[in-house]
Amino acid sequence: MRVLLIGANGYLGRFVADRLLADPAVQLTALGRGDDADVRFDLASGSPGALTRFLDAVHPGVVINCAGTTRGGARDLTRHNTVAVATVCEALRRSGCGARLVQLGCGAEYGPSQPGSSTAEDAVPRPGGPYGVSKLAATELVLGSGLDAVVLRVFSPAGPGTPAGSPLGRLAEALRRAMQSGDGELKLGGLGVQRDFIDVRDVARAVHAASLSAAQGVINIGSGRAVRLRDAASVLARVAGYGGTLHELDGPAGPAGPALRATIGHPRPEPDHVAPLAHPYPDGCGGWQQADVRTARDRLGWRPRINLEESLADIWMEAACRI
Repeated sequence: MRVLLIGANGYLGRFVADRLLADPAVQLTALGRGDDADVRFDLASGSPGALTRFLDAVHPGVVINCAGTTRGGARDLTRHNTVAVATVCEALRRSGCGARLVQLGCGAEYGPSQPGSSTAEDAVPRPGGPYGVSKLAATELVLGSGLDAVVLRVFSPAGPGTPAGSPLGRLAEALRRAMQSGDGELKLGGLGVQRDFIDVRDVARAVHAASLSAAQGVINIGSGRAVRLRDAASVLARVAGYGGTLHELDGPAGPAGPALRATIGHPRPEPDHVAPLAHPYPDGCGGWQQADVRTARDRLGWRPRINLEESLADIWMEAACRI
C-alpha cells in the first residue's frame, strides 16, 4: 500500500510516520514544508493543480493529512488548517489516483460540553475559539468533498514529544525548575479544567487502522475518560520524584473557564515562586471534555492502550533532560 503522509514532522505526524514505517506492507512518501520531507510542498500556498500532478505521478492509495497549526491568529489558523485542507480535497478530486483521505481533526471542534457527559460524533459542533472553528471548517470541507474520507477527531494528545508550551509541557517544565532550584513548594494556577488525554502512540495506531478500514465520516479518538489537570499534576510530580508540596492558586477566568479554589495544599498569599498555568486550555472547550469512543472501537477495532501515567512519565523524561 502506497501512503502519502502530509505533516510527517509535526507532533502527531512523527508518530504516525513511525507506525506506518513499521508496517512492511506500507510504502511511505512524506510531503511537507521541511527540507527532510521526501517532497517539499506548502499546502497553504501551493496550488491544487501542482498537488494533483504529484498525486497522479505517485498514485497513492491513501493520503493522510497530519498538517496544521495550533498557534497564531485567525488568519494563520485559517490558512494552515482550512485552506490547506481545501487544497488537499481539490487535488484529490482532480486526480485519477482515487486515494482514500484520512484527515486529523480535533476535539476542539465540539466546543464546550456538559460536565459529566461524553461527546459523541453526532453532537452539534459549537467551537468556542478560532482554532476549533478553523478545524471544523476543514472537517466540513472533507465531509462535503465526495471523497472516500474519514476525519479522526483527536482529543488532548499527550506523551513523548509533547510541546513545552502545552499545558502538560508547562507543568513538566515548572516541576523541572522547582527541582533544579530545590524549591520545596510549587504554586500552580488554572488546574480545574478536565480534559480527555490520549497518548500520541495510540493516535498513530488509530490513524493506521483508519487508513486500512472503509470507515467514513467522523470518528472520535480519545481515552473516554476526563482527567482534571490538577490530578495530572499530582501524577507528574510523583513520577518525577518531586518531594515538595503542590499548591493550587486561584486564577482569573479565561477561555478554559474559571480556575477553581485551591484543593492541593494550603497556598500562601506570597507571589514568590509561582508557576501559573493561566488559561491552560485556550481551546474554547470550557472546563470539561470527554470523548465517547465507541465508534472507534466498533468501526476501527481500536482501543487506547497506553495509560496517562506512562504518557506523563515520557513527558517528564524529556523535560528532565532539557538543559
